[in-house]
Amino acid sequence: MSLTLRPRVARRAKISALGTYVPPRVLSNQDLEKMVDTSDEWIYSRVGIRERHLVDKGMATSDMAVEAAKRCLAERGIAASELETIIVATVTPDMLFPATACLVQDRIGAKGAWGFDLSAACSGFTYALQVGAKLVESGAHSKVMVIGADTMSSIIDYTDRATCVLFGDGAGAALIEPAAEDEIGMIDFVHEIDGSGGPALNMPAGGSLNPSTCETVQNKMHFVHQDGQAVYRFAVRKMVEASEAVLNRNGVSIDDLALFVPHQANKRIITSSAERLKLPLEKVIINIDRFGNTTAGTVPLAMGTAREEGRLKKGDLVLATTVGAGFTVGASLLRWEI
Repeated sequence: MSLTLRPRVARRAKISALGTYVPPRVLSNQDLEKMVDTSDEWIYSRVGIRERHLVDKGMATSDMAVEAAKRCLAERGIAASELETIIVATVTPDMLFPATACLVQDRIGAKGAWGFDLSAACSGFTYALQVGAKLVESGAHSKVMVIGADTMSSIIDYTDRATCVLFGDGAGAALIEPAAEDEIGMIDFVHEIDGSGGPALNMPAGGSLNPSTCETVQNKMHFVHQDGQAVYRFAVRKMVEASEAVLNRNGVSIDDLALFVPHQANKRIITSSAERLKLPLEKVIINIDRFGNTTAGTVPLAMGTAREEGRLKKGDLVLATTVGAGFTVGASLLRWEI
């Protein structure tokens, strides 16, 4: 392989540590059978999920983000006070303001760090990853914490079998630092949004358009609403297009990849995308069966699973690709340097 590195300013960036967290409570397909008209066979055959983790009452997105951040810092062996920026990708913030990043910063003791939340739904982590990388590459900062965390159970209608079977809660955190002279780290990315897809996947109320009222609550407007077929068609097409675009731009072939880390929304989306890319499944990480769709948490959780299974090691060429509400699309190509 002859990797064509695009021009960089100042220096390169890399993921230097990873931490993940899922709450201990598990909601299995058998549990859902008692709640809605569904079955384990129906769920698994259509989306590939066996179980998902859900928070207990009183646990919020910031709580999971804090746990993931602490594990990430522990892996790196540094104090939170060394962090300069915290970016939290989420569509389920504890509250509209202050930003969840502010809550995380305070609780982990990252004195002096600034930060913000980023809303890109299932593409949130890949978007935040590139923002963090650019802060490091520019020389502005040297230690940026990027967190993808979502408490999807807080916005799911558990009487709607079309959506309640899909989602789980979870978080992942990555530390972004300058790469060493002999390391490559972050290589390139392709991002895209298509706002015409907004109506296909959204939460209609809770914002300035439809502020919370008794009527919006009664009409279940504070839950996820989804046109499953529209999302499926867009996801498969764009997962492939974004992946091919970033690979072609950098002279990378499918054979060069060690691991494909796709957003975990639906097993059929993942396998269909891999088939169109002519990517063997042994190079694809799939953990949706254990966690469901954790939105911004899926990519770091999948990276964590790959490490646990011995499928991700230093020097591996990795492609992470996501599609989310918005519609948002993201593909990140990187060398794993941990």
